[in-house]
Amino acid sequence: MIRDFSASTVTAGFVAALVGLTSGITLLFEAARTLGADNAQIASWVAVLLVGMGVLTLIPSTILRIPMMVAFSAPGAAILATLQPGDYQLSDAIGAFIVCGFAMAVAGFSRFFERVMNRIPVPLVSALLGGVLARFVISGFADAKTAPWLIVITTLTYMTVRRVAPRYAIVAVLLVGGATAALSGSVQTEELSLALARPVFMAPSFDVAAILGIGVPLFIVTMAGQNLPGVAALRQAGYDAPISNMIGTTGVGTMALAPFGGFAFNLSAVAAPLCLEAPAHEDPSRRYTAAISNGGFYLLAGLFGTSITGLLNAVPIELVHIVAALALLPTVGNSLANAVRDETHREAAMFTFVVTISGVSVAKIGSPFWGALAGVVAMAVASTGAFDRLRPRRTGRG
Repeated sequence: MIRDFSASTVTAGFVAALVGLTSGITLLFEAARTLGADNAQIASWVAVLLVGMGVLTLIPSTILRIPMMVAFSAPGAAILATLQPGDYQLSDAIGAFIVCGFAMAVAGFSRFFERVMNRIPVPLVSALLGGVLARFVISGFADAKTAPWLIVITTLTYMTVRRVAPRYAIVAVLLVGGATAALSGSVQTEELSLALARPVFMAPSFDVAAILGIGVPLFIVTMAGQNLPGVAALRQAGYDAPISNMIGTTGVGTMALAPFGGFAFNLSAVAAPLCLEAPAHEDPSRRYTAAISNGGFYLLAGLFGTSITGLLNAVPIELVHIVAALALLPTVGNSLANAVRDETHREAAMFTFVVTISGVSVAKIGSPFWGALAGVVAMAVASTGAFDRLRPRRTGRG
């Protein structure tokens, strides 16, 4: 195993952890405050979520030798952040988290979710993943309006190193981008501090209104918005992973850690491709070490959960965005190539892609679900013979 590690796999794990931390940490703070959590409880949420992500990533990846990556539900945090203060007691919300975890465990271990995924054609799955990741790539380059030189220098670095040493392109981007940010005075060290995290137990209570208002929407968006593209990422990378058992395990992890703030765990959707694709390592059998590195970084960050906010505020957010965008660029290209390769499903795949990348949210359910639904409907309409009679018939003349 030690020989399977390399600079590129460790870097991929670090960048994936960085993306995982920044993708929903602000929403996480807002969600905890909305439910009435105090500073100690908020620190517990951050620490427990990071430790949970680390353990749930590290153990399966080590045992299976497959990059099995777990994250907390960013769409779920968004739903919690939109609640009105005072709508629910914190204890009722904790109870709703436990119910959500139980539902996830049932959907996983019963193989129901995997059976649904098996019915979605590969081009639609690739288009779904491409749509999810393309939004992050676009946002990374959109930061050129606030940090133009940082974006230009890191992009040129990536283009150059990618030609001569592709495995170390992101390493070079991190080094050059960090140096550029430091020289420009964008790195702020005032809020940096070092303190160990202390988990805080929050006793659950079970309220029907909270279960329906928090638990059910949290389950839906986590399964549709995170696990769906998470499975797509694994399958596009060619890994035959035990999907059902992993989703069931994330449900059990949610139930166990919910009283400490672990509101919902799921398969990683956005950060996972950083460890699943060729930039992490040319040899797919060695990429699991990138996931192990990722889990290790999460565990380390979780031990110092109270220091995470200051660390994230120290570096410009534009640097985080462009590193993620450049790292995800090859995966988006592969996704689009797989999506449009088969002419039979090309139009349905494009419906999936455009609806997913639009970011549309209906009934608090995110665009990955609606993108998959749009593609399935388009495929069903195209394959039916009900409209054949409306086509003009050829007469055989002229």
